[in-house]
Amino acid sequence: MRIIYFSLDYTPHDHRFLSALSETEHQVYYLRLQRGLRQTEDRPVPEKIEQILWKGGQREFRWSDLPALTIDFRRLMNKISPDLVHAGPIQTCAFIVALAHFHPLLTMSWGFDLMQDAERSRWWRWATSYTLHRSDFFASDAEVTRQKAIAFGANTEHTVVFPWGTDLETFAPASTEMARAENGLTIFCNRSWEPCYGVDVLAKAFVQVAQTRPEVGLLLLGDGSQGATIRQIIERGGVGEKVTFAGQIPQRDLPRYYHMADLYVSPSHIDGSSVSLMEALACGLPCLVSDIPANCEWVRDGENGWLFPDGDTGGLAARIISILENRQHLTLVRRAARATAEEKADWKRNFGALLKSYEQAVKDA
Repeated sequence: MRIIYFSLDYTPHDHRFLSALSETEHQVYYLRLQRGLRQTEDRPVPEKIEQILWKGGQREFRWSDLPALTIDFRRLMNKISPDLVHAGPIQTCAFIVALAHFHPLLTMSWGFDLMQDAERSRWWRWATSYTLHRSDFFASDAEVTRQKAIAFGANTEHTVVFPWGTDLETFAPASTEMARAENGLTIFCNRSWEPCYGVDVLAKAFVQVAQTRPEVGLLLLGDGSQGATIRQIIERGGVGEKVTFAGQIPQRDLPRYYHMADLYVSPSHIDGSSVSLMEALACGLPCLVSDIPANCEWVRDGENGWLFPDGDTGGLAARIISILENRQHLTLVRRAARATAEEKADWKRNFGALLKSYEQAVKDA
């Protein structure tokens, strides 16, 4: 089968999909829409994947480029004659495929395209509906996004939910127990410092906790547009010495950071099935997450982690203190977290659902 994998850019997630596709019997072509800020240039495109040069992929996507890109996409379809195009996000890559009237089209949601972009304006809602009505198959990583896609016009019978999952061998509990302060608690968060991920909520909650509980520390990875705001919250709260800003780190180093922590926090306001949440669960790290629908598909409050009201700084702080005061419960939660990952977040097993969707989309076209 000849497959075109069409994505916005070249992120770690794209690298992972392409690496898995390179190990199949399919002939896979990679098409990128833009060359933006979020890239994985230190990881070459897998050898068996043929990257296609076209009018896109040279700079950040602009809506004014849409007519020229659609025309050039049609040229590529005539040249390559693929059996299937796998495209996403919905309102950019998959939208171009729909405008070009190519079938079969498997549209894959990236989470934010349905949970945030689809409601931006009347134009975005129309582009979402137009694309999903013309998609032959729809794939997403969470039931909440699947239901939203159906509401926008996706065919209920031609949908699949497959959590992207993680490598359960790479992300696993530490082989040896790390030395920790007997009564301390190290909180870890690696969400991007953008408004939709709520790291500012965590920063405010941490200030409340750390001002009265000196045994608590915070380990933050990443950066983003809210960087100055988050650092200011920490410094004005007088708890700067309790926070470690580790910046951007290579993907291969991530397991070590999960192992350094006692509690993973994701205060995201919008999400699909978060890969970082799955990585934390796989590492046996107890998770405290906002009670948005996608998180509730993974975390059962008090069993394999905890929930707090989305955006509620005081509620998050109270939950952290409660966990701190009941540290003996962490061991059971660690085991339940790993068990959840083994049951639901195995990337190698979950990826098979996508391959079956390819076959179904081609069969039904």
